[in-house]
Amino acid sequence: MPDKPKEGLDRRDFMLAPLAAAGVSAVLAADAKTAAGQDNLVPAAAASQRTVYVGDIIDGKKVVSMLDVNDLAPGQKHFLYFQGVKMPTGQPWYVSVTVARGSRPGKRGVLVSGIHGDEMSSIRTVQTVMDQLDSAQMSGTVMAVADVSRPALESMQRRWPNQGRGIDLIDMNREWPGNENGATAPSRHAGLLFNRLLRPNADFAIDFHTGTTGFEVTAFNIAGMDVPEVKAMVDLYPVGQIFDNHVYPGVLHNAFMDLGIPSFTPEIGAARVLDPKMIPLFVEGTMNVLKHHGIVAGPIGRTGKDVTVFVGNSAFPVLATAGGIVEHLVKLNDKVEPGQTVAIQRNSFGEVVAEYRSGVSGEVTGQRSDAMSEPGNPLVFILFNKAVPGGVEAYPE
Repeated sequence: MPDKPKEGLDRRDFMLAPLAAAGVSAVLAADAKTAAGQDNLVPAAAASQRTVYVGDIIDGKKVVSMLDVNDLAPGQKHFLYFQGVKMPTGQPWYVSVTVARGSRPGKRGVLVSGIHGDEMSSIRTVQTVMDQLDSAQMSGTVMAVADVSRPALESMQRRWPNQGRGIDLIDMNREWPGNENGATAPSRHAGLLFNRLLRPNADFAIDFHTGTTGFEVTAFNIAGMDVPEVKAMVDLYPVGQIFDNHVYPGVLHNAFMDLGIPSFTPEIGAARVLDPKMIPLFVEGTMNVLKHHGIVAGPIGRTGKDVTVFVGNSAFPVLATAGGIVEHLVKLNDKVEPGQTVAIQRNSFGEVVAEYRSGVSGEVTGQRSDAMSEPGNPLVFILFNKAVPGGVEAYPE
């Protein structure tokens, strides 16, 4: 894709809602924006990209340091490793890449998962979609990356354990588009993947996530619904909630959007588990998207028109003010009203030390799944509609 955004997708005027969690410094967002705008200049080799095989073979799969899906044989599936940033020992982190290249030309879709190392349902969703594709019957290409943050996945934890001043835990979904010459390994890893694998092969992109360890979410999509190309895709998912917000700089789908590549983020339930009820919803929606783009033939399945969809533009966080055991009084997707008690907290004697109420009218979109909480932890997120969007934004990812 060219760097110049398509007409109608220039995001310079989009709202960039500040940060993912209440209390995070806006300085981090400014730093991320500066790095994306000034430091991540694409090397000439990547700008005129062709596939580069490094000569290594791992488990029978060739290793590339740069990929152009048009170099791959049509009508086939291809299994590769992408050579990412190096470990402290000097060996690269390898990222698995599956490419289904159709027998006919068409759109190129990119499916990403594993940016957070505890998000298992997102990985299985992408794997299941790829299993359903018959390259010989396809038009265009679908590329899937299932394990972006390899060191985080090795220990099934959310953040990349960066070997800096001791071990810093870095959230990979605050690093995009990355910087090949950045100050941390995750920043460089993001830059390599974005410049040499993801961006050059995407006409549209979907970045799959789940809730995080200790915090469960419902089935919902995060998307800027004011962008027609994005709305058309998101409406094809038979899930009950949409967070209509561009969120903040540093997340992968915004790195794509900043270059005019339509993108959004599905969120698929709890971390560290495979959710057998939610995964099929997102597989069906993603197959609908591929049909929408003419990559796969066949009738569209269930969509948002077949379910009751609640759309909100903001997420209200209910934060713990005490320590103790949390008891939820509402469930995911429940409707709540201002003043309604949504959770209580007890100390070790069983005494109620805190009661938590909703400050808005909306639907529950996330809940703390760990039974214990210390002060400051999010206990509940409530999806609602803010009359005048803006200010510090939080959302349950």
